Amino acid sequence: MIRLRPGPPATRTDLRRAQELAALLRGELDRVRAAALAWRNGLGGLLVALVGFSLIRGRSDVSTLAPGWGALVGVLLLAAVGAGVAGALALLRAAHGPLSVTPVAELLPAPLGEHREALAAARALRLGVLLVLACTALLIAAVGVTWYAPGQL
Repeated sequence: MIRLRPGPPATRTDLRRAQELAALLRGELDRVRAAALAWRNGLGGLLVALVGFSLIRGRSDVSTLAPGWGALVGVLLLAAVGAGVAGALALLRAAHGPLSVTPVAELLPAPLGEHREALAAARALRLGVLLVLACTALLIAAVGVTWYAPGQL
C-alpha cells in the first residue's frame, strides 16, 4: 500500500516562483498574439515590396519559353499563391484566434485554456512564417525560370 504524506511547507522562494510562473502564464497568450501580429505585418510588407516594386519580373510573356517551361512557371506561381494564402490564414489564426466558438461545456479553466491556445497560436505562427517564406521562394523560383529557361527555337 502506498501512503501519501504532506511535503515540507513552501518557502518564500517557492511561493515567489509560483507567482512568477502564474504571471508568465497569464501573459503568455497576449505575447504570442503580439508576436503573430508583428510577423504578419512584416511578412505582408515583404511580399508587397516584392510584388509592388516589381522586383519580381522576368519575361512578360511565358509563351516565348520552350515547351514545358511555361507550364512549370504556372505550377510554381500556383504553388506560391497556395502557400501564400495558407500562410496568411495561419498568421491570422495565430494573431486573432480560431474561427470557431467553443461550447461552454468544453471550456477549460482559464490558465489551462489560455496556455493551450497560446501553444496552438505559436504553432500557427511557425507554420504561417514557413508558408510565407515558401511562397517567397516559389515566386523567386518562378521568376528565375522565366529568366533562365530556354526560349522557343
